[in-house]
Amino acid sequence: MNRNTQSEQGDKLIFLGLFLFLIGLTVGVFVQNMPNPRMALSAHLEGVMNGMFLVILGLIWKRLILPQTLLKVTFWLVVYGTFANLIAVIIAAVTGFGKMMPIAGGQEGAGAIEGLISFLLVSLALCMLAVCIIVLIGFYKHLKQHIDE
Repeated sequence: MNRNTQSEQGDKLIFLGLFLFLIGLTVGVFVQNMPNPRMALSAHLEGVMNGMFLVILGLIWKRLILPQTLLKVTFWLVVYGTFANLIAVIIAAVTGFGKMMPIAGGQEGAGAIEGLISFLLVSLALCMLAVCIIVLIGFYKHLKQHIDE
């Protein structure tokens, strides 16, 4: 991937991170109005933390040494994972459902909504694990290249 395209992806990650951060802050304003305020607080924190993660990732993105295809796949995995995280927890906060998150007070709910929340949580977890491993490899290659010089 040429550096300009990789730099553009990094800038997009920063923008999306700032946007996600804003959504997280906005959710925080409505925590007490949600059927499950504890889950709404979790949604607020997910938005803020995932937004910061995207910004940080965007800042280091151009340093990753990875094939073009892997960079593209990783970009979309991290965008999906961070936004799916916020969406899943907002749905749980609004509905009170989310049996996979009992500490935040999620109760077992209607099949379709519960299935959607569970799907989002499992798929985003797999995406984010893959993203972290790929980014570590790409950044390690960057470090190794600078050590070898």
